[in-house]
Amino acid sequence: MSADTPAKNYKDTVLLPKTDFPMKADLVTREPQRLAKWQEGKLYQRIVAQSKGKPTFILHDGPPFANGDVHMGTALNKVLKDLIVKSKTMAGFHTPFIPGWDCHGLPIEFKVVKSAAGLTPVQIRTRSEAEARKYIDIQRTSFKRLGVFGDWKNPYLTLDPGYESGILRTFGKAVEKGLVYRMKRPVLWSYGAQTALAEAEVEYKEKTSPAVFVKFALVTPPPGAEDASLVIWTTTPWTLPANLAIALHPEFDYICGKFTHADGRSEKLVIAKSRLEGFAASTGFALDTSHANDTFKGSALNGGAAQHPFLPRTSKVINTLFVTDDTGTGAVHIAPGHGADDYQAGREHGLDILSPVDAEGKYTAECGLPDFVGKHVFSSNDGIIEILTAKGAILGNEKYVHQYPHCWRSKTPIIFRAVEQFFIKIDAIREKALSEIDKVTWLPASSRNRIHGTVSGRPDWCISRQRTWGVPCPVFYDASGEIIMRTDIIGKVADIVEKQGTNLWFEQNDAWWAEAVGLPADTKRGNDTLDVWIDSGCSHVSVLDHHPELHCPADLYIEATDQHRGWFQSSLMMSIVARDAAPYKSVITHGFVVDTSGKKISKSDQGTGKSSKPMTADHYYNKYGGDMVRLWVSSVDYQNEVPFSEELFQQTGESYRRIRNTFRVLLGNLHDAPQPGNPPTDSGRPADSQKPAESDSKTQSVGLPESAGNLSPSYTLIDRWILERLHAITAECVSAYAAYDFRKVFTVVNSFFATELSALYIDITKDRMYCDAASSPRRRATQAAIREITETLCKLLAPILAFTADEVWEHLGHTDSVHMQGFPDVRCSRFSVSGSDSENSATAAVEELLKVRGVIQQAIEKARQEKKIGSNLEATVALTLPAEGFTHPVFSDPATLHEFLILSDLQITRGGDLAAVVTESSHHKCARCWKHLPDVGTHAEHPTLCGRCVEAVS
Repeated sequence: MSADTPAKNYKDTVLLPKTDFPMKADLVTREPQRLAKWQEGKLYQRIVAQSKGKPTFILHDGPPFANGDVHMGTALNKVLKDLIVKSKTMAGFHTPFIPGWDCHGLPIEFKVVKSAAGLTPVQIRTRSEAEARKYIDIQRTSFKRLGVFGDWKNPYLTLDPGYESGILRTFGKAVEKGLVYRMKRPVLWSYGAQTALAEAEVEYKEKTSPAVFVKFALVTPPPGAEDASLVIWTTTPWTLPANLAIALHPEFDYICGKFTHADGRSEKLVIAKSRLEGFAASTGFALDTSHANDTFKGSALNGGAAQHPFLPRTSKVINTLFVTDDTGTGAVHIAPGHGADDYQAGREHGLDILSPVDAEGKYTAECGLPDFVGKHVFSSNDGIIEILTAKGAILGNEKYVHQYPHCWRSKTPIIFRAVEQFFIKIDAIREKALSEIDKVTWLPASSRNRIHGTVSGRPDWCISRQRTWGVPCPVFYDASGEIIMRTDIIGKVADIVEKQGTNLWFEQNDAWWAEAVGLPADTKRGNDTLDVWIDSGCSHVSVLDHHPELHCPADLYIEATDQHRGWFQSSLMMSIVARDAAPYKSVITHGFVVDTSGKKISKSDQGTGKSSKPMTADHYYNKYGGDMVRLWVSSVDYQNEVPFSEELFQQTGESYRRIRNTFRVLLGNLHDAPQPGNPPTDSGRPADSQKPAESDSKTQSVGLPESAGNLSPSYTLIDRWILERLHAITAECVSAYAAYDFRKVFTVVNSFFATELSALYIDITKDRMYCDAASSPRRRATQAAIREITETLCKLLAPILAFTADEVWEHLGHTDSVHMQGFPDVRCSRFSVSGSDSENSATAAVEELLKVRGVIQQAIEKARQEKKIGSNLEATVALTLPAEGFTHPVFSDPATLHEFLILSDLQITRGGDLAAVVTESSHHKCARCWKHLPDVGTHAEHPTLCGRCVEAVS
């Protein structure tokens, strides 16, 4: 070629990746389109139909409450469930998922009543149902948009008549077993919502209360305690009008002596010996040790009496073991109508149950203080303290900051108030419940101790509520006011409800119901509804027992950590009632999603205006896409609290972009690879709408994975290595899915994409993919490997990246969804490495090659900084290998070494330490592959090309 002849441009002969798989995900636009395609094609129904006959795995959906938008805590919960359902399905299980909603209860009714006054019970229920159904639709839309699969057209709703009848029949079973009783006893009472509350409906907040030390003069003192006073300490002065006793610990040592104050006052008091210092620090009254003081056990005062400080009655002195000496004085103020321990002590010692407080939290005439009647108890603390001061009964007054229970809905502090309520006898079923807990697998294992502790210590269950929006407590009262609570009558109510719903209880009058269930005409209905935790706690009866595709016990329940005292426990208790067994085989607990300050994210606390921190799921899937939310869920340590903010969430984007861009490169490298059932096209997509390209019959099968029944490709070392690594991460991921360790799946796959796949395999094989002849055996082998890698990664990521994996699967040429596939069978791979095979594996060879690569790259980087060379391909590398080691045949294979190390010229010597010396290559640069090779310039027709590139362009 003469000097005047321009050099040929070989750019168009380089086989660069081609694909119409978009680099920009545009998930916000594309995901709804794919979701519509899934729904139109009845994908969930086909998945369930395809898996029938396989082993069944049932994850029972704990029903979210049907109010408010889906926040990120709820999204975490529902996506975790979907990861489990999808991964179990792909692992070979039949996994139908029936979502549900908890529809009754205080939050909805509270909102309805607050918005309109004077509503009748029927109107309240009508509006409450409409409110619940509105949010069911809103939440269902969000869950579907997040890619959660399930029978969304047929969810279970606790307001459905069939479900409600199951609640009533389970209640009837509790009655049949003699577990239900009615009694006046203290309950958690919300004066804001005017109803009793379950423990799970209480949240604890910081509250500052007045802490007062009050003296009660002994009326019947033991010898040595004449004219002495007991001293109690309380943070609820408003309960003192209900005081009926003072409790001492029978084994504590109490000192009776003269206590003096710096201001000159002195009092003869009885204080627990262990509390003398604390009492002096809080009140200023210190024991005068200059005089002899009497010491006696608390049992010496048992059965005595003390004068109430401002009411004309005495308080009984009793002994109880719950008295502690970590605070106070060792003497406890007992008001049986205002505390669980107080109530129990009162029953044991024959005390009345005095609770002079009404439903609004205001004093009644029973308080014995006419000026306080009608006044709210929390507004009365100062007034009570003034009376104590005037009577000379107060010895100390300080502010006490503590965690205090509040109503989860009205946000008001609760009071313990004794009212007539229905209860379930927990003691009668506690032992069985505890034994069943130990038959269940708890994840994490520590959660077993938590639920065991809550069940061990819980009191009888108050199951009645003074509300309208709920399932009625199916009891009647005869003309004399006696309760009619019979299993046969409850069964008749359940039969009616199953056909017509519980609204009928409120729509029809007493006479109608009396006739309907066969009771005398003057019978009255009860006005209470059942605790909403009875509703959801009966889902194992109303759903698992009655849905044709489900079974009880369920294989798995998974909810947030607060459900140890909520749904996990209510389900356990009602299942003991119904079947004497737990309703679940395994239970997983996940942590709360919390903001960066550690505060739990909730529906009712989203912030407004400038303080708003978007925490609803729709903000994130509408801005970033559902797959981004799903990837975030897979990336977090869900068994602990999950810190969350938009800034933290955005960090997931880098991982998603890496995965997507790598998939794009993989698909691009398959643009001319033969595909199963379709001729190759330029896009890597099915050719049904394109003009078929010419296919090479000699290489037609080479680009296909072995699973397609084709001849085995001639895999090179680097291909075998990546497939061995693929097999290893596949086994790791399938095992992690089985252990519900989604974070491990995320970590393993993310690392594989970033390191082995992108930084090594794709980079190393880039030269053969771009510059080899299109049908060269090693290029086709790499395409076969890439196809297997891409298909395998699609399957492994399908539970997590539900939309993106399906999109990639489609671009691979498949006509059906990846969600119809199973996980790869790791038992059948030729590329598993174990035992004696490991030394001869490609993995072992590559481990040694990577050591060499690291040394060479350091030397090249140094030469680059010294301006000796510009790139790897400009270097001549003199590599010294130690005399021992590096014995794999690859070190005698120059072509493989050049490709793996991305070098043009490599010279190897043995002996000495592992080292590399880099000089500038003396060879010419190939204009097509850019390698500096000795044969460039020796080919007349293509004088600027190397021999390999000449063959490729010819």
